[in-house]
Amino acid sequence: MMPPYRDTAHLCNVMQALFEGLRSRPGNPVDALGRSRLVIRLQLAAPEGIILIDGRARPVSVTCGKGKAARPDLDVYLSSETLHRILLDELSLKEALARKQITVRGPVWKTFSLADIFREGRALYPGIVKDL
Repeated sequence: MMPPYRDTAHLCNVMQALFEGLRSRPGNPVDALGRSRLVIRLQLAAPEGIILIDGRARPVSVTCGKGKAARPDLDVYLSSETLHRILLDELSLKEALARKQITVRGPVWKTFSLADIFREGRALYPGIVKDL
């Protein structure tokens, strides 16, 4: 099976397009994360990448790339393939956590702040991946 992203730059382009699309959806699920006031760092492998969602910033800041960012409230570790499968609705967040395909450092119940992002993202993601 081919990896879902060619490299970190491709991964970041897809994620930036996804978050831009989410901002234009009714209820803006990205800004809804602002109510949580959480800083969430998704650390991805194969390809390596970090997505930092800063719910303390106004508007909510989303950055993507390599390297280390400030210590977040919640660190989420997963493969890029797992993220891809969740966004294609082939794998649920709950199932990925149960199978240990996602590891969380910090209060695991706070991962549910990401639920709207994943739920809304599933509507946009297949088209974004196809276009990019």
